[in-house]
Amino acid sequence: MSRAVVAAAVAGALFGAGLALSGMTDARRVLGFLDVAGDFDPTLMWVLGSALLVSAVGQRWVLRRAQPWFALRFQLPNARDVDARLLLGAALFGIGWGWAGYCPGPAIAGLAVASREALWFVPAMVAGFWLHDRFVR
Repeated sequence: MSRAVVAAAVAGALFGAGLALSGMTDARRVLGFLDVAGDFDPTLMWVLGSALLVSAVGQRWVLRRAQPWFALRFQLPNARDVDARLLLGAALFGIGWGWAGYCPGPAIAGLAVASREALWFVPAMVAGFWLHDRFVR
């Protein structure tokens, strides 16, 4: 197994542990954040704000290096255009997130804690990935 795969697995496990520790594997907590007119739960806002702070500091530190530890070069996005595909994808993501209370990371972490919602959401998500690859690309 390559060092890059091990690093990705460690990063994924750390991400999943953070989601579980913060309660973001509970779809009801995420839906509570989206329910601004009802039983609002601000926990997700604090988790996202903390993640943004850590990411901003970490990215500045990492990009000072000449190259990544496990790759030949940094692979940073360069697309800046907002087009119909981006808007449609964002809308579908938002609808799915609002309906289920999950996005891909917490859904996979939810499998680790045997979340009922994750057990039906992840297969639907994988089917969506497959349909995209089959018909859109």
